[in-house]
Amino acid sequence: MAAGDFRPVYHPAGHDHDLRAALQDLRTGRWLAMRNLLESTPDWALWTQRTQVLAAVAAGSDTVQAWLTEEPRSAAAAVMHARVTVERAVRAHRERRPSAQELWQEAWQGCRSAAHASPEDPVPWVCLLALSQIDEGQRLEEHRLLPPGPMLFPGPWGLLAEADRRDPFNREAYHRMLQFVYARQSSGSLSEAVNFVQWAASSAPEGSALHVLPLYVRVERYRREHGSDHALDLHWVTEDGERDARRALGVWFASAEPATRSLLDLNHLAHALWGSLRFAEAAPVFRAMGPYYTSAPWAHRTRTPRDPAGTEDVFLRARSRCLAAGQAPGRVPHG
Repeated sequence: MAAGDFRPVYHPAGHDHDLRAALQDLRTGRWLAMRNLLESTPDWALWTQRTQVLAAVAAGSDTVQAWLTEEPRSAAAAVMHARVTVERAVRAHRERRPSAQELWQEAWQGCRSAAHASPEDPVPWVCLLALSQIDEGQRLEEHRLLPPGPMLFPGPWGLLAEADRRDPFNREAYHRMLQFVYARQSSGSLSEAVNFVQWAASSAPEGSALHVLPLYVRVERYRREHGSDHALDLHWVTEDGERDARRALGVWFASAEPATRSLLDLNHLAHALWGSLRFAEAAPVFRAMGPYYTSAPWAHRTRTPRDPAGTEDVFLRARSRCLAAGQAPGRVPHG
């Protein structure tokens, strides 16, 4: 296919073809493929990712409840039930629906039941972290524990520790903690977010997706400043912006097993390298995506972030520019 004919594909399963098949069955109200997929999932990182994607689709139906009714002793069904109830509660809160409080209570109980059914599983604790962002005023004591280090904020550190104990440096757990920071009623939430992701990445091993976290905060700052009089494209070529991008490239992308790389993380890294004008270094990241892409963060570089065509156009222009640079003969990357 010629470069001009390339059209990216958005699919929540990304490169996970087994997950794609399970999602197809799930959309028709069948749960057997979901159960079999989860039974064959080899590690907590993939388990966390798959249950999250499955729940986003299952939240609109009663398929998981049917599975749990059919197999009430299934720990996987209990975890998926927690996932679905949390997804519904978070959506209701985001949309300010009157049912949000009732759904929050159901989800909280579902998480506790799942933690009891599967005590070694990090996902129930990740789910409780997801619920913590709903408690914007930090009314619950477990959401305002003292932090483990200076320059950090009171928050659900006990929940993060429980997830960390079961799956150290669990990607979603730290992203949920970042979402909690954004939801805090604090004018300093962005500076708190910067402190948090720097703290998280500082202790993460090579290959950990936590090294990509600073790129997400940079996108959030750009999003909040969009429409101001600043020259926003300069946001990406600052010294610290370039440093964050190159660190994620070297410490995460170059060290992680390809099968473990999140498609969303790949998009954030490619976007950061493109934005900081490191086109040739972005080329292998674009190639690693294959035919897939995600709307974030590209949508934030358009005038109308909810316009899929505009988002795709930004992505395609960035991809074309970087792949061309990566193929240029004799090109020496910036260094």
